[in-house]
Amino acid sequence: MEYDEFGPEKVIEIYNAKVGMRGILVIDNRSFGPGKGGIRMTPTVDKEEVFRLARTMTWKCALAELPFGGAKSGIIADSKKIDKKKKKEIIEAFSDALKIVCPDQYVAAPDMNTAEEEMEWFMKKNGSKKSCTGKPKKLGGIPHELGSTGFGVAHSCLVAVNFMKKNIKKMSFAVEGFGNVGSFAAKYLSEKGCTLKYVSDSKGCLYNEKGINVKKLSKVKKRSGSVINYKPGKVNSCESIVRANVDILITAAIPDLVKIGDVDKVKAKLIVEGSNIPMSYKVEEMLHKKKVLVVPDFVANAGGVISSYVEFINGSNKKMFEMVEKKIKKNTKKVLEMSKKKRITPRYAALKLAEDRVRKKCKVCKV
Repeated sequence: MEYDEFGPEKVIEIYNAKVGMRGILVIDNRSFGPGKGGIRMTPTVDKEEVFRLARTMTWKCALAELPFGGAKSGIIADSKKIDKKKKKEIIEAFSDALKIVCPDQYVAAPDMNTAEEEMEWFMKKNGSKKSCTGKPKKLGGIPHELGSTGFGVAHSCLVAVNFMKKNIKKMSFAVEGFGNVGSFAAKYLSEKGCTLKYVSDSKGCLYNEKGINVKKLSKVKKRSGSVINYKPGKVNSCESIVRANVDILITAAIPDLVKIGDVDKVKAKLIVEGSNIPMSYKVEEMLHKKKVLVVPDFVANAGGVISSYVEFINGSNKKMFEMVEKKIKKNTKKVLEMSKKKRITPRYAALKLAEDRVRKKCKVCKV
């Protein structure tokens, strides 16, 4: 973990021996407001991963021009091996420990293996409605089933396709991860006429050359628990999604999906990062040299945090959709045009824009 002019401001490690809870919070930068970032619950999450995600949130909020800073938290636990009661105890213990920083310095949200119910537990234990977003509708939340992040990813993809002077109706795509982000990105892109040929989840990768019906796929996933049970289709390993023979690859699940050794195997000409940190900067540079256009995570998947902001100010569902579409389209276009003009990767173009905004705000704050 590196410390620089932007942060991190605070790194908090928490251990509750009574319930066996181990947690990490990184508040990276609060120049624009309280640090915003979800709670990731996985058995492998560590301080370095949480920091990388918090820094991504700093850039994401700055680029989206939201009054939030960047933060992220992680709970080291395998949600598949604990029951609901134990998970509730862990979330409540984490929330209780963060009362000193929520909501003035940190505003939580759902992330991997946490959702609306976990946010309800977090909020009630914390004692403040402003302590988190992503809450159930009954508590003022914007329903996750609206798919704000996937909606934004789809719009970012459409802007990139237009930038490449391609016709979305003549293109095919693959989706890594068919959760809240991937399923909605698939839904909106298929509605625009793009053909889904590959889709993966933790059980494997499904392939159908003639195309996969997204509505049917959603029903199969809900009923059976995995996309691999869709018929007709061939099933391969989860990792094979990186090599999918498609025009567009949407990443929507795990970090560090595309590694250096995968670069020469990538067939897609456009990768839209619906997930956070799906590859390193080095990998993005290598793909750029291969003429693969990569739309960075904090540009493409900012729909979630934009939706969080609308919830934070008690806005409507309609306002959320309007703001997500407007901001995602504007920023994707701006980043891609700057990338082309300066002959740099979209990542570095986006970083330049975000860093300039944060640096300028830091100077104002210090005056």
